[in-house]
Amino acid sequence: MDRNEHPEENRHVFRPLSGKKILFGVTGGIACFKAAEYVRNLVKEGAEVEVILTKNARNFVTEHSFSALSGKRAETELFDPATCHEIPHISLARRADLLVVLPATADILAKFAHGIADDLLSTVFLSLTGPVLLFPSMNPDMYSHPATQANIHTLKKRGTEVVEPESGLVVCGARGKGRLPSWDTVLFRIKKALWQKNLEGKKILVTAGPTREAIDPVRFISNRSSGKMGFKLAEAASLRGAEVHLVAGPVSLERPGDVNFYTVESAKDMAEAVFSVSGQMDVIIMAAAVSDYAPQLKHENKIKKTGETLELKLARTTDILMNLGQEKPDWQILAGFCAESQNLVENAFSKLRKKNLDLIIANDITEPGAGFDSDTNRVIIIDAEENIEELPMLDKAEVAERILDKIVELMDLK
Repeated sequence: MDRNEHPEENRHVFRPLSGKKILFGVTGGIACFKAAEYVRNLVKEGAEVEVILTKNARNFVTEHSFSALSGKRAETELFDPATCHEIPHISLARRADLLVVLPATADILAKFAHGIADDLLSTVFLSLTGPVLLFPSMNPDMYSHPATQANIHTLKKRGTEVVEPESGLVVCGARGKGRLPSWDTVLFRIKKALWQKNLEGKKILVTAGPTREAIDPVRFISNRSSGKMGFKLAEAASLRGAEVHLVAGPVSLERPGDVNFYTVESAKDMAEAVFSVSGQMDVIIMAAAVSDYAPQLKHENKIKKTGETLELKLARTTDILMNLGQEKPDWQILAGFCAESQNLVENAFSKLRKKNLDLIIANDITEPGAGFDSDTNRVIIIDAEENIEELPMLDKAEVAERILDKIVELMDLK
């Protein structure tokens, strides 16, 4: 059996939070049931999670559940005879890379804002010197109350990040702002708090997805690109502190956090969007699969079935990457993608030279797990000095990180 028949069995599992130590505070709100799920998810992402439950949280959940989910003893007491050999609030604070409080009730926000330290979690908060993420969740009227808003304002002013809750129907039947954010949002915020900001102050443009070239009002020419690689690149650049501009064709993906988002349809639309901002960018990564040809004529009405054959004349679209390469300033990094079904390295070298690129990322679309619409990819990264780095089959999120590592390296040389 060929190893490529089951690529999922051969790839390294990407755990982006591997080695990160997260202190997770749970307070007394109904959303603490969600907290249990999020703790389990963080462990799956590779994080080492230690949980602190307040007295009121234990009215909803038990420390035993969180101990089982985290693999570590859940802490509840400021003074615990079992840990008399150490000072719990100091030792917990010292070994944490990040404190997350989810849900953060109005009570704990008030304590944090006013420096009240009357339990383990509030005392840990005052002892911590690292980053803190608070996820408020409560009745919408409690959240919007001037006292709660004043406490949030005070915390933000001191540098504590408070993530706004989502709007919708809450457990008590009220409707408004007070719901916990989705897991994807929580994970993004946690990663952003922990990621190295080696692209801070840089502007990065990423393109993603396919384009659609209209034949008539209901038909179009397109390709199988899902946009997943481009979206992962945009998210990874945002996590590293960059100002990210993402130009995306028609995709069915959730917009990454903290990006300037542009939606386009055709190759012409994408060219206009890219050229409107390209001169301001430090880095441009063209991950989109832009149509090379478009119908010469778009029919105003739906084409009727009238014969055995239909002739469709196509014309070349603007080569966006070629134009960017010709106009590229010396300080700008330009990276392109090369999806091939044969002669991968040869075609990648040709495109690299012809289009004046600093970097090209090539992949064989015929390889299982490395083609369009996959969560994984196996790529070859080639720079302008013709150095080749061949990556194994990886999650596209990890491929994105490896590409950005290379871009950071190139930026340091410019």
